Amino acid sequence: MKHTIFQYDPNLKNYEADFDLRKRNFENKKKELLQGSATLKDFASGHLYFGFHKQSDGWYYREWAPAAERMYLTGDFCGWDRYAYPMEKGENGVFTLFLPGADALKHGQKVMAIVVSGGRELERIPLYIHRVVQDPYTFTWDGVIHDPQDPFVWSDTGFKPQKKLFIYECHIGMAQEEGKVGTYEEFRIHILPKVQELGYNTIQIMAIMEHPYYASFGYQVTNFFAAASRFGTPEELKKLIDTAHKMGIAVLLDVVHSHACKNTREGINEFDGTDYQFFHSGSKGDHPAWNTKCFNYDKNEVIHFLLSNLRYWMEEYHFDGFRFDGVTSMLYHDHGLGTAFTGYDQYFSLNTDTQAVTYLQLANEMIRQCNPHAITIAEDTSALPGLALPISKGGVGFDYRLAMGEPDMWIKLLKETADEFWSMDNIYYELAIRRPMEPVIGYCESHDQALVGDKTIMFRLCDKEMYWGMGVFDGNMVIDRGMALHKMIRLITASLGGEGYLTFMGNEFGHPEWIDFPREGNGWSYHYCRRQWSLADNKDLKFRFLKEFEKDMVAMMKKRKVLGGQDTQLMVHNGDQLMFYKKGDAFFAFNFSPTRSYDGLFLPVQEPGEYRVILSTDDYCYGGHGRIAHQTYTTVENADGKPGFYIYLPSRTAAVLQKIS
Repeated sequence: MKHTIFQYDPNLKNYEADFDLRKRNFENKKKELLQGSATLKDFASGHLYFGFHKQSDGWYYREWAPAAERMYLTGDFCGWDRYAYPMEKGENGVFTLFLPGADALKHGQKVMAIVVSGGRELERIPLYIHRVVQDPYTFTWDGVIHDPQDPFVWSDTGFKPQKKLFIYECHIGMAQEEGKVGTYEEFRIHILPKVQELGYNTIQIMAIMEHPYYASFGYQVTNFFAAASRFGTPEELKKLIDTAHKMGIAVLLDVVHSHACKNTREGINEFDGTDYQFFHSGSKGDHPAWNTKCFNYDKNEVIHFLLSNLRYWMEEYHFDGFRFDGVTSMLYHDHGLGTAFTGYDQYFSLNTDTQAVTYLQLANEMIRQCNPHAITIAEDTSALPGLALPISKGGVGFDYRLAMGEPDMWIKLLKETADEFWSMDNIYYELAIRRPMEPVIGYCESHDQALVGDKTIMFRLCDKEMYWGMGVFDGNMVIDRGMALHKMIRLITASLGGEGYLTFMGNEFGHPEWIDFPREGNGWSYHYCRRQWSLADNKDLKFRFLKEFEKDMVAMMKKRKVLGGQDTQLMVHNGDQLMFYKKGDAFFAFNFSPTRSYDGLFLPVQEPGEYRVILSTDDYCYGGHGRIAHQTYTTVENADGKPGFYIYLPSRTAAVLQKIS
């Protein structure tokens, strides 16, 4: 078999047999699944058959529970009589119940499946339920019939995501300033305009799939077809997405198919009484680090459930794509725990879970069949070759992978190395070098750095000084250093670090402190589980300078077509801590030295002409000192006959220029 990926990386030719296996596994599994279906999209129709479906003459309820001996449906519609409505078991363990009459079930009624398996009588929330709510008194979770009288009417026909992604990662619950769980409506009204003002064209929403433990950040899913009810109703989430689309903002779902919550009553674990219905049996089915369950990606019914889940979120809620969480954990039998991935042998070994690779290929193909403009992003720390290449070229099919080494690099530098010793070569290598033809989403910090136990870049730079040194008239050397480096780190990462760019909400203006979910240790407080937007809106505080810089940086990058394409390195000097490169239609000059300013610094360019500064981290409007002149610089030839211009580049500053003639 021929694989295009070998043209991009000839070293992979040594693993041709592994790529042949990757292709065969995909084609064989796809053929196996498509018996009677035209496409993977047609196959991924579980949500259209299973669960509750209202007809003109009554309601159908279907469930897949192969190990169950008997099943019953109960709920408040029948006074919780556990045995009044027995279900009929058919082929492949599919149970069916028909309730005559269109009003047999009503909107808002609670329901529960009773599963009899191995002599045990188990309470289970239906697998495909669309709404799950928590009882405020007993704190138990219940499935709810969702059949609103006025279905939501969409108005986003023809919406397509923009090709160059500026992603604003967000969490609905902690997005409000008030110490509480925020709602879909509050996010739509108060936060979407902030995203639009900053210039971001995509939001990536965490914690949408229902999860009982708020502090799990949404990563321990119990009900895969239910939108998190603590934030509001399904219609309110749809309205949020519809509004975002009308504002030109795409919406990505942070999807969790890498593992599932262990809970049984409200989860999918042991639904039919066995540990192997959806997951591997025994210890293989338990994630050793996350205390969760691991899917069996070779089982056709599991693939059917997961692919149907993706189609459901795209069709029911109009999500424009997905950020797949925990891909590394899926790709390797040891979940990537303790593996450094320093050589190709570690990607192509018995440790590789080829069944998971096949599932991810199937998922990417099915997603494109639902929406050719959909976006998929892989969260993978291993940098598996081909992860972000089309399946036809030997890849797994993602559009992007997250450049997870970038935030790790910045946090490691800030923790361990004084900035006067930062290596420009190392920074450039981490940001600019990546697998050939595989696009990445660059970012300098994410929600991981904002969680309790870690610190955001700004908080690590300034720490306690942020509590009393952020006034616009306060002179504070720690704050000055922090703001200067905060802007420079974001500018160099955004411009050099990827074909897309991502930030976590609030980080753009240097949000202080950490995220700490309500828990016993903090008295169940929401004080740190929120975002203090007023800090950036207060004209008397320096947070507004960082926000304005972010806004203008994004606008500049869009106008100068910075995202995507190849950078041209024009100068990297470790000793002087200088870096100069071209990206898109802009030129980026950085001086990371904390003490040395360079007067008459010669910056080489490829074309003679006139160049003008269009953005400077040192501008007054961004809390700087105004030391870089927004003037025209005319090229001359240096002693070697090369064109360039002379500029004053102060310490801890960066300037962006464009060629004007």
